Amino acid sequence: MDKVISCFGKRPDAATRLLCFPWAGGGSIHYARWGNLVNSAIEVYSVRLSGREGRAKEPFATSMQQIVKEVADTLLPALQEKSFALFGHSFGAMACYAVAEYLKKVHNLEPVHIFLSGASAPYSETRLQAPNRSQMSDEEFLHWMKTVGGTPAEILDNPEVLKLFVPVLRADLKVIEHFRCPKPDKPFLSCPVSCFDGKQDIPHDLQAWKDITKGEFTIQMLPGSHFYLKDNANEKIILDYITKHLETADMDYL
Repeated sequence: MDKVISCFGKRPDAATRLLCFPWAGGGSIHYARWGNLVNSAIEVYSVRLSGREGRAKEPFATSMQQIVKEVADTLLPALQEKSFALFGHSFGAMACYAVAEYLKKVHNLEPVHIFLSGASAPYSETRLQAPNRSQMSDEEFLHWMKTVGGTPAEILDNPEVLKLFVPVLRADLKVIEHFRCPKPDKPFLSCPVSCFDGKQDIPHDLQAWKDITKGEFTIQMLPGSHFYLKDNANEKIILDYITKHLETADMDYL
């Protein structure tokens, strides 16, 4: 499991595990450090995808199904052991959806809460009409990365580092561009779903996420563009919200 998951400070007595999925091109460290920022009732598992960090020599995943299968197969015993929640931003939000759907349909497992950020629902028209980025020329790709923000200047200004980073980002974008799923005929979850987004990001169809659950559904907009969650103040708001809801999650299901 240590190959697929980063966990800063294991908490075997934690009541709930929070499983976090990276944004496109992202690693596991950003969310793994959340393990040091939340209270002892929550253990943070941050997903490390192939082709990056300690898995740099492995080939990139070529489909969302491949990612789902690896994560689900690796974590199934842990997810059956105690309650869990999911968090994902952008590409990670899509992975959350795919993993949640698979766990429910194949193993009848359901998270106690899903937290989604910076993405339209995968079956929404907004998502289906989004431009493909993975096939851009290097010049166009670099310009787009600068426009979106969130990529550190030390990466953007260093050609050698860019050579390592861009293939990872392109690979993840290719996965998401080929990820297609129909709108659910009916909600397949009953847990709460909470959406976050940056007020200055391009508009996302957050409302469409309501179709996946019969449970409570909320949307919260925070200041900033696509990587608004990297802002310390916004991060604190998100973590406080997650902590509050996971602390009471088990009571909601009694």
